[in-house]
Amino acid sequence: MLFHITYEFSPQERNQAQQRFRDTGAPPPDGVTMQGRWHSAGGCKGFMLAESSDAVAISKWTQGWTDLLSFEITPVLTDEEVAEVIG
Repeated sequence: MLFHITYEFSPQERNQAQQRFRDTGAPPPDGVTMQGRWHSAGGCKGFMLAESSDAVAISKWTQGWTDLLSFEITPVLTDEEVAEVIG
């Protein structure tokens, strides 16, 4: 299943969030494949597209950042999957 994950952080948390990202690269855990990550040119927000059959693994990935970032996680469907839903 695909997950669209938006993130946002406050300007006050910017330096700490950027440093942690530089230090770790924020890789996904086992069981999660990141399809891509896009960052707002203005900073402080962005989104990721990740694939996993395990919502717990997705939650563990973001949980490690909730001290600095807020997340919205939305399961999403491809065109082919929506075509199957609507017949």
